[in-house]
Amino acid sequence: MKELRVGVVGLGWVAGAHIETWKAIPGVTVAAVCDVRPMAAAELQKRFGIPVAVYRDLAGMLAAEALDIVDVCTPNKFHREQAVLAAKAGKHLFIEKPMALSFEDAKAMQKAIHRAKVKACVGFECRFSKQFVMMKSLLDEGLLGDLHYGEIDYYHGIGPWYGQIAWNVKKDCGGSALLSAGCHALDALLLAMDAPVLEVTSYSSKSRSKHFAAYEYDPCSVTILKFEGGKIGKVSASIDCLQPYYFHVHLVGSLGSLLDNKIYSEKIAGLVKEKWSTLSTAMVDSGEVMDHPYKPQFQAFVDSIRDRATMPLTDFDTAFETHRVIYAADRSAAEGRPVRLSEFA
Repeated sequence: MKELRVGVVGLGWVAGAHIETWKAIPGVTVAAVCDVRPMAAAELQKRFGIPVAVYRDLAGMLAAEALDIVDVCTPNKFHREQAVLAAKAGKHLFIEKPMALSFEDAKAMQKAIHRAKVKACVGFECRFSKQFVMMKSLLDEGLLGDLHYGEIDYYHGIGPWYGQIAWNVKKDCGGSALLSAGCHALDALLLAMDAPVLEVTSYSSKSRSKHFAAYEYDPCSVTILKFEGGKIGKVSASIDCLQPYYFHVHLVGSLGSLLDNKIYSEKIAGLVKEKWSTLSTAMVDSGEVMDHPYKPQFQAFVDSIRDRATMPLTDFDTAFETHRVIYAADRSAAEGRPVRLSEFA
């Protein structure tokens, strides 16, 4: 089995979780890291327990190292330039969410990835969580029947106590409530509804709390979605809330409903409709990156490279469709009108 060598770009909070995950994947070595800040190789070896080459720019790392995968963990505004450069160098790509802050940047990345014929995975790791694997299994088994309504909401206060706050509050880095973090909820809703989005209407607002005063954009939004076939849905994204982390799920179908980890289904004989039945699973209940289900996602990405197959669930093109909806939602909030997805063709 050929060893796959990884170069990590951007050595921030999420990169630490990525490096620890890569270390746990058989046949993968983190060979190099790149960051604009000066770093000592000896200090990084002590921190991560492995020797890594250190670079100050991506071009230098690509020129000097025989890498198979480039893992882009930099702030969002740098993703396009770095992903395109790595794709042109023939490297497979892991790109942290959001893939890009604009439709134009995402299209440029898609073009470069397709032209280079490399594999690319986007950091929507929640699709690999036990909670959402369970959700998808219930839907595939028909326990809820045909969905006609779904709402998945993301509540996670990202204030001064949070590591990424310095750049997350900037419009040219955080982007919007959806791009910054709420994209996980919108992506999960698209996974559940399994139908193209035709139109969105979105509204945004900002808290008066001093904790979130530094935000240059509205860090709270609600988006209504109209799907092909008549389904409808809603996504709330609030990163300016004062409460415990909460990833809310409510799916309503012709044979039953799912509320977080609770279910009622006419397909299961003997259930009492007046009471929810609880399903035991590991819930997505933390914004801490070390708690996220990276390992199954990273393993699936490595397997797709070795098997020359499409990455399941979070390949670039699947994530691109989620981002198209986000860009439409943000345009709707900015312009005060419904936006059809055909505007982002």
